[in-house]
Amino acid sequence: MRAKFRGVRGWGIRVWGSLGLLLLVGGGVAWIAGARWWAEQERVVEARFAGRLFSVPSRVYGGPLLLYPGLDTRRARLLARLHRLNYHPAAPDAPLEPGTYRVSGARLAIARRPFRWPHRSDPGGRVDLELDPRGRIVRIADAVGAERQTFELEPELIASFRGVSGEDRRLVTQRDVAPALVSAILSIEDQRFHDHGGIDARRILGAMLANLRRGRVVQGGSTITQQLVKNFFLTPERALTRKLREAAMALILERNHDKDEILDAYLNEVYMGQRGSVAFHGMGEAAFHYFAREAPDLDLHECALLAGLIAAPNHFAPRRHPERARARRDLVLRVMLERGEIDQADHARAVASGLGVVPAPPDTELAPYFVEHVRQELARAHGEELLQGEGLAVFTTLDPELQRAANAAVGEGLERLERAHPGLRREASPLQAAVVALAPRTGEILALVGGRSWRDSQFNRATQALRQPGSVFKPIVALAAFTHEQSLPRITPATALEDAPLSFEMPHGTWTPQNYDGEFRGRVSLRRAVEESINVPIARLGLAIGPEQIVDTARRLGVRSPLEPLPSLALGSFELTLLEAATSYAALAAEGVVPAVRGYTEVLHPDGTVLERRERSFERRFDPAAVYLVTSLLQGAVDRGTGRGLRARGFVGDIAGKTGTSSGYRDAWFVGFTPDIVIGVWVGFDDGEGLGLPGAVAALPIFGDVLEAARGKDSGARFARPPGVVEVEIDPESGLRAALGCPGPPEVFLDGTAPLRQCGPARRDGPGPLERLRGWIEGVL
Repeated sequence: MRAKFRGVRGWGIRVWGSLGLLLLVGGGVAWIAGARWWAEQERVVEARFAGRLFSVPSRVYGGPLLLYPGLDTRRARLLARLHRLNYHPAAPDAPLEPGTYRVSGARLAIARRPFRWPHRSDPGGRVDLELDPRGRIVRIADAVGAERQTFELEPELIASFRGVSGEDRRLVTQRDVAPALVSAILSIEDQRFHDHGGIDARRILGAMLANLRRGRVVQGGSTITQQLVKNFFLTPERALTRKLREAAMALILERNHDKDEILDAYLNEVYMGQRGSVAFHGMGEAAFHYFAREAPDLDLHECALLAGLIAAPNHFAPRRHPERARARRDLVLRVMLERGEIDQADHARAVASGLGVVPAPPDTELAPYFVEHVRQELARAHGEELLQGEGLAVFTTLDPELQRAANAAVGEGLERLERAHPGLRREASPLQAAVVALAPRTGEILALVGGRSWRDSQFNRATQALRQPGSVFKPIVALAAFTHEQSLPRITPATALEDAPLSFEMPHGTWTPQNYDGEFRGRVSLRRAVEESINVPIARLGLAIGPEQIVDTARRLGVRSPLEPLPSLALGSFELTLLEAATSYAALAAEGVVPAVRGYTEVLHPDGTVLERRERSFERRFDPAAVYLVTSLLQGAVDRGTGRGLRARGFVGDIAGKTGTSSGYRDAWFVGFTPDIVIGVWVGFDDGEGLGLPGAVAALPIFGDVLEAARGKDSGARFARPPGVVEVEIDPESGLRAALGCPGPPEVFLDGTAPLRQCGPARRDGPGPLERLRGWIEGVL
């Protein structure tokens, strides 16, 4: 029996020993696994905090509006611009605060916000405009009444480069926000933030009791540190493992980082609402979104509202649910009063205040094709990562008001065409249009529309589509002729060209150009051929000066697309982009100076460093006198030729332009200019199907809409005649100088190239003494 007992006892010892060993080993394994798990959580936390905490989108700005005496504020749509800049009318008895304005009779007072330009920091301040009855600025004065000649309104935000995150934020620290905002956040979200180590057991217990009493979740127990961890590292799922990770990471974060660092991160990470498809985070962005103010300038009631939104920004959204938002704000204010953060008077004033929420900022999808064009250039220069995460400020050349006009002109112009010609309305491949507007002397892109709908197609028909320009190319041929010094006699606008059947043998067959109407007119002047867009005389001219000369002229004008020196080049048979065509015409408007096209001027880093500055670049490549002859031809095209539809619409003053229609009516163009703006328009189908309409019908009306928005029916600007150009009256029948009995209109010539002989039977054999004397005098002058 004793032996049996000893056997049982030995067996028990062995079992308990084995269990103890298993527990020891298991505990050790668990401890090692737990240590590794903890180390992994710490690695994740520190990897995030060791690098860049936030991806801040780069902001893209349009060009500024320069205000000066004489500016038509109605045409500039100044009040609409102020609204889009989130300026709002001040109450009659309220002081003007930054971001507000007041209209009083013939005076407009604007309280400008501070703004950092690449070359200076503008502190903002009040400016007063005195207007005449037509809305033109008469006088500009600053806050102390001192007269100013000009001032710039800050530029409009037209886009943001957000990258894959799709988030908007403006980085702030505790020092960059109103002190009441930090106090309000801590009062409602984490009253013991400065006392706990990441987890607040007292808060968790209180939340559990509150939820049990109500029978549902009415209060959360997460600290600000836990909320930050959840937003940074975890998914929203409700699971025990996620809560364990949240607690562990909160403890790690508190152990390795100080409270200020954690709170700064929270102020920038917390989700504050939705703007369309874009989520905006942080107090800096929320202050601007809801109040159009900077975070340091917020009042107490505004701080309380932002703090109250943190719990559920969409549920308490003040624009959609003002009652809920006000109740939540007042709760925050009551808690602040109970904690002694504010006194009774402050509480009463804040509760009595309205929400103060301004209308939602306007949509920034103003110029998607232009913005993408700029983004591609910036990415090549600086890289995608820097562009989408460092919070750069990109200052562009875009005129937002002109861009809106161009957008409307394309949409309404295509609708007009489809209503008038139902066969153009197609679902699968709809009718498209593109517009480019340039400042001719600087090359700045003022407006750019790359298609009918960015959402439906991101293909940029202004910068990427290669299309045949047709007769839009004829001014390039004329410029090549006027600058072809080897041609004898020298080509002039009055040079007679044969409009008769023409065939030219080429390696791949016979080239036989045709006029648009199939008719021939005999001898016509170069002017008439350009104005009426007659093909065969221009083809003869191209053969006379040589296709190589035309290619060289096009290259000097800025055309980079492939061109071959073939006879058909003179009629625009080779493809180029709308931007190239507009750039070529910009050189004509700028009297032979070819500008470098630019869509942005400067790129500013958040620390104030200018990363890139694109200076104006231009080069004189043509004689102003020769260019003026071409401009004169294009003025005639608008006055009497294929562009006369502009005059029918009421446009007056100096306008030069040319229609273009490619073979089979596949492309319709109009490119034209005044002394201070160039506008190019293309209309067509992406698949190359014919429109059946010329440029004068399809493209010119869109051009007119954009030009009217830009400069009105008469801009007042005039083309200046440069030295080296003379004007002589010419008999259109003979091409000789007009005389009694054979009068004619004035024509422009390069000095020394005008005909000396007069028309009429008595003058057929040569100039008389008076004509020889006049020719000698003109040659000397």
